[in-house]
Amino acid sequence: MTTQYDNRPADQQTRGTNGNVMSIIAIVLGVISLVFFPIVFGVIALVLAAIAKFVRHERLATVALVVSAAGLVGGLILGAVVAGA
Repeated sequence: MTTQYDNRPADQQTRGTNGNVMSIIAIVLGVISLVFFPIVFGVIALVLAAIAKFVRHERLATVALVVSAAGLVGGLILGAVVAGA
């Protein structure tokens, strides 16, 4: 059985057609974690970026890993500085 629009079987999935959705969400959460709740948003961003990199093989996953790690560490440092002042 083939799909209506191409000759691939209906049960065959293609890689790369889903875009960079998880990577973009991870980048946004990484930036948010710089200011708000870094332990929550940063960890979620890291998990999403890791899934995007190693499971879905998205192009922006490496950027998402870097941004989410920087947001997590930067948010923790910023929180410690603000709490100590």
